[in-house]
This record gives sequence, C-alpha cells and structure tokens, in this order.
Amino acid sequence: MTKQRIERLREKLEERKLDALFIASPETSSPVNRRYLSGFTGTSAYLLITRDDAVIATDFRYYEQAEQQATDFRLHKAVGGMEKWLPGLFGESPAALGGRRVAFEAAHVSYQTHRMMRKVVRELPETQRPKLVATSNLVEGLRTIKEPEELAALQAAVDLGDAAFEHVAERVEPGWTERQLAWELEKYIREHGGDGLSFDTLVGSGERGAMPHCFPTDRVLNKGEGVVIDMGVELDGYMSDLTRTIYLGKPDDRFKRVYDIVLAAQQAAEELVEEGMTGEQAHLLAHNVIDEAGHGDDFGHGLGHGVGMEVHEAPRLGKTSSDVLAEGMVFTIEPGIYLTGWGGVRIEDMVVLEQGRARLMSHAPKLTTAAA
Repeated sequence: MTKQRIERLREKLEERKLDALFIASPETSSPVNRRYLSGFTGTSAYLLITRDDAVIATDFRYYEQAEQQATDFRLHKAVGGMEKWLPGLFGESPAALGGRRVAFEAAHVSYQTHRMMRKVVRELPETQRPKLVATSNLVEGLRTIKEPEELAALQAAVDLGDAAFEHVAERVEPGWTERQLAWELEKYIREHGGDGLSFDTLVGSGERGAMPHCFPTDRVLNKGEGVVIDMGVELDGYMSDLTRTIYLGKPDDRFKRVYDIVLAAQQAAEELVEEGMTGEQAHLLAHNVIDEAGHGDDFGHGLGHGVGMEVHEAPRLGKTSSDVLAEGMVFTIEPGIYLTGWGGVRIEDMVVLEQGRARLMSHAPKLTTAAA
C-alpha cells in the first residue's frame, strides 16, 4: 500500500508546487503520518520524499527494522544529532535539494527542531540549500479516504471494542467502581489481542455522566443510575471509538425519555447523512432533533469526528465544520444530552460512507440494562 500512498502524495506535492516533503517524527512527536507512508512502526525516524526518491533516516536501533518494514524507502543512517546527518540527507544525490521547495509539517515540528533545520540549511553551501516551506494536512488529507485494507483493520478494532463492551456490560453491577469498570474493559481488550486502548476509557456514573469527558474515579456505581462509557481499541495501528450509556436496574421515566431523544437523534443522523454534506449539515441532522425536544443547549459538542490511525482525525462533524463528507470516510456519530446534577446520555457508533450513505460499523447493543 505504501507505494500507492507515496504516488498520491507526489501528486499533492505537484499540485502545491512543492519538490519534497520532510517528515520529522522523532520520539517526541506523532509517528502516524510516517507509519502511513512507510509502514515503519519504530519510535524514531524521519522521511524525505521527493518526486523521484523516498528516504527513511533512522539510527542504529532501527536499521534492520526499517529495511524490513519500509521496503519502498532507501535507508539513510542517522548517526548523532540532526546537525550531523541532516546536511548529508539534504545534499546527497539523488535527493539533492539545492534551490528546491521542501515542505515540512508545521503541526508536527517543534520550535527546537525547526531552529535546527534552519541552522542546517544556512550552513550548507549556497547551491545545496533548499527552501523550507511550512505546510499542513498534506498527509492527513490522504488519510481521510480509507483503503479496503484500512477498512478491514478498522472493522477488526471496532469488533473487538464491541465484544469488550458487551462482555463487561453483562457483568457490571452496583458496587463496582468506575475504575473497576474501566479496568475490566481494558483487560478484556488486551486478553483478546488488542494492542491497547485508543484513548483512556471514560466512565461517568450518576451525576458525573453530565461531564462529556469524565475520567473514571473510585466512585461506586449505584442501583438506579445511568453510566456513560466511552471506550476505544487500538489494533494493528488502527483505532475504534464507541460510547454506550447503560442503566443499573430498571430505567426510570426520566432516563428513558432522555435516552430516547438521543437515540432518535443518532438514528436520524445515521439514516440521513450523505456524501457531499458538510460537517455542519451532518451535525444539524442530530442537533435539530435534540433541539426540538427542548435540549438543544444540553448538546454542546460536535456530532462526530474521523477515525483511522488516530482516534480523532478529519473529517470533523460540528457546528462550524466546512469539511465535505466523501465516499470512503470513516467517522463517528455521537450525539448526547448532559444535565448538571442528574447525569447524561451519549450514544456513539462508527460509520463508513459507502455508495453515498452511512454504513454502520459498530454493533454493540444499545440501552443495555445491567443486573441490580
């Protein structure tokens, strides 16, 4: 897959009148774009992709790994600090970049790294100096449309998340703590092949469910209250994201009313979202349902976000999003209602746009009631 991705990137470079992209992903920065383009999973490496060359620069720890994983790249041995090996990378043939426009990812390059890159360029002979150009979303734009192999990887992560939720929801009972619930989910995921969590599990029980991002505590779960569970799986480099709201015991009328509003909003969005809509238009599909039920001010976050090698990526579905939804995009649909002093309800699925419409990827049960 990486060869095709490199060619798609080169087309984008041509469109933007750029000659190369330098991806600086040391251990302190996000490696996702580097892995997407090269297949390299180590913790430290740099990529240089020109119109006719592809280079991976890494240190002694990863020479063999880079040669095995990044088969479409030639290896540049990075010995010492960046100031030692970067001049050779920028100046060597066939990647000679004198006078060329070399893009770097502004969102992923620290101030310190940028200073070092500029220093290296200044100290090169004038005929070898590239022009550094800050860019954004070059690779992220490619990642928004998922390839068949990516969809299969995402579905595997979703399926494991569904199974973990169902396993724990069938067993949770009053007396558990929020931390215990979160740990049981993580334990199931790891025992069944997951590489880890796509984010720290969120658990908000009772009135704490009114906080959309509620990290678990030692609070004890009680009979007669709702519990919001937001969880995700990391598997083979891809992520899942799932939210369900359960109830300990028989749901009371207020919980059922709020839950039904959120469920109706989610179903409306899943049924009506379509290719060509903006993220704002998609958001309003659910928001209007909640607003008409009198809870518009209680749904304060966006409808969803893209998911792939990162759990939050493009497109964004929200009040001010101009992102245009396209075939092959994977994103969440997750409306909610949050009432201070009472609690909250959020329901989240992952979907993929196929043949212009949303196809559900998540299949975990909804309105799950736990034993009391």
